[in-house]
Amino acid sequence: MSLEKQLLILSEDIYELPNPQLALDDPEGLSAIGGDLTTERLIHLYQHGFFPWYSDADPILWWHPAQRCQLLPYEFHLSKSLKKHTKRFSGSIKINTAFHETIQYCRQQRQEMEGTWISNDIQQAFTLLHKLGFAHSIEVWKDESLIGGLYGIALGEFFFGESMFSLEANASKLALHSLCLNADILGIKYIDCQVESDHLMSLGARLIPRNDFIQQLKQAIPTKCKNTELLKIDQLNFKVE
Repeated sequence: MSLEKQLLILSEDIYELPNPQLALDDPEGLSAIGGDLTTERLIHLYQHGFFPWYSDADPILWWHPAQRCQLLPYEFHLSKSLKKHTKRFSGSIKINTAFHETIQYCRQQRQEMEGTWISNDIQQAFTLLHKLGFAHSIEVWKDESLIGGLYGIALGEFFFGESMFSLEANASKLALHSLCLNADILGIKYIDCQVESDHLMSLGARLIPRNDFIQQLKQAIPTKCKNTELLKIDQLNFKVE
């Protein structure tokens, strides 16, 4: 018997959990509406595979796609051109030294290209998550200038990637490549890319069924999830090979 699809309207209970199997088919993966962006609710829903994605004009929309876009660090595809670029790269790649600037650049670039889901509320919520040790930025620096990067949430062995930006060619790819190179020391086994894109698939991402993704979450994230602070290596310079 197939389950009837339905959209859950979240209550004030920050630990309320939608059923991902009831997510809509159109728009695909939409599971719940409303609620808030408190730290507790965000961590609880991310821990179970949900993420917020909406524009300023909309209420908060929570998604759980049937096919999840995921990158395993050891499957990152290093193209010949990117390999040449990494060998010529003379800058540095750091973690958590410019989170505010990273999310701001991501917001600005998305806004210029296609509109953005990184609203003021999202930016404030993730900035608080960063201060609490849950959200992190990987930053690409050239001299004293930030030229690219990405940010996301780390829970257990998962890194939930949110957005990336490049002010110079290949800068965001360098950030993701560095994250993959350092995944073992960071305790990261899975990188969640949420929604499929040609760009992500070209870098080695793949699609996995929702049920497989849910099983990964159960195995890789503790029930009582604590901040990882990515092993408290906030001043580490990443080595790009």
